[in-house]
Amino acid sequence: MENLKSQLTALVLQALESLYGLQLETVDFQDTRREFEGDFTLVVFPFTRHSKKSPEETAREIGEHMLTASDGFLASFQVVKGFLNLSIADVHWLGAFQKAAQTGFTAIAPSAEVAAMVEYSSPNTNKPLHLGHVRNNLLGFSVAQIVAASGKPVKKVQIINDRGIHICKSMLAWQKLGNGETPESSGMKGDKLVGKYYVAFDQAYKAELEVLTTTGLSKEEAERESQWLQEARDMLVRWEQNDPEVLALWNTMNSWVYAGFDATYKELGVSFDHVDYESQTYLLGKKAIEVGLEKGVFFKKEDGSVWIDLTDEGLDEKLLLRRDGTSVYMTQDIGTAIQRFSDFNIDSLTYVVGNEQDYHFKVLFLILKKLGYDWAEHLYHLSYGMVDLPSGRMKSREGTVVDADDLLAEMTQTAAKISEELGKLDDFSEVEKAHLHKIIGDGALKYFILKVDPKKRMVFNPEESIDFNGNTG
Repeated sequence: MENLKSQLTALVLQALESLYGLQLETVDFQDTRREFEGDFTLVVFPFTRHSKKSPEETAREIGEHMLTASDGFLASFQVVKGFLNLSIADVHWLGAFQKAAQTGFTAIAPSAEVAAMVEYSSPNTNKPLHLGHVRNNLLGFSVAQIVAASGKPVKKVQIINDRGIHICKSMLAWQKLGNGETPESSGMKGDKLVGKYYVAFDQAYKAELEVLTTTGLSKEEAERESQWLQEARDMLVRWEQNDPEVLALWNTMNSWVYAGFDATYKELGVSFDHVDYESQTYLLGKKAIEVGLEKGVFFKKEDGSVWIDLTDEGLDEKLLLRRDGTSVYMTQDIGTAIQRFSDFNIDSLTYVVGNEQDYHFKVLFLILKKLGYDWAEHLYHLSYGMVDLPSGRMKSREGTVVDADDLLAEMTQTAAKISEELGKLDDFSEVEKAHLHKIIGDGALKYFILKVDPKKRMVFNPEESIDFNGNTG
């Protein structure tokens, strides 16, 4: 890359001296904006007082001179007002990539020790991974791979949300309806089995509400009277009180889920260097709140709850500790970030999280800066749009999701079907065919997901994703 810029700089300097007698040591380029053709852009406004011509005429004159003198290095140029967009010939880009591949990507001088951390996936333990998780994992793993290619160490992490009312709902439904069913007895992956009971809870809860409302109760009154919901809440309280029976069931069902997650990650081709669990981190951050109170960063209301006032920054007041002293998600994230920079030798942390959390991360980063952490300047939120189905938004509790395992299997099966129809693999053994079908299917899925700008909300059309014609992997 730098060699290409050096060659481009030499051509510009030669053109400026030849055309206007202007002798400079260097010039600055910008990356050409996406909506225009070109690789690098030269701003020509500073040269118009020497050319005595309009910005457009000056840009065109410089571009024509460079094109003639470049001996094929410059493929073309485009003038947009006072900007000269320059396109380098493909053969020279190819040469630069080949050289980088041979010598290593050392454009960034890496530290031998300090790493960049990327957090992605971070699922809940009440359901298997679905299409939304696939987009998250592919984005996060790709970012980690790109950073690693620059020569910088990378720490890939996830935090599993293994506590809360959601897992208690699955546990309660299994207790009431499961008859001791296990992944072994059912033949189901553990995460799918737990997800089955999460859906079962929702179905039983809705049926109960329907019965209650027929007795004349309002929806709100029925929700308060719901035995299913009350028992789930009671189970959460017992979990927080370290009830041995609840903890034993929680550990058992979560172990089923973790085994299922690991199998899906392996199939998807992603991995992690470190895993955190919310059950072990949810109390982190309370000490930071105490420090913030002492510094005057936070304030306490009359009911004892702790807040931060961000109205001067165009935001609002944010709750950090409830009046009973329990933490909220923001508190946990503050503590987890501090813990990570303490435990690991990292200089940046990128969170790959959907755009519904844009405001959350804006507040989180601002709080950490106000607490005085220098590394807070190097926190990033890779925000991405949700994945919808043609029929609308996916809903885990209703079971209307595209399961990640099923999707991967379907892509491989489709690759096999099309390969068979084309007859391209007739000389391959069955083992070779299966291996290639897996590669083609996974590649098509990954390309379908990654070709969309992360910030855009995307519609996943299963039929389109397995079309092996057109703009596909």
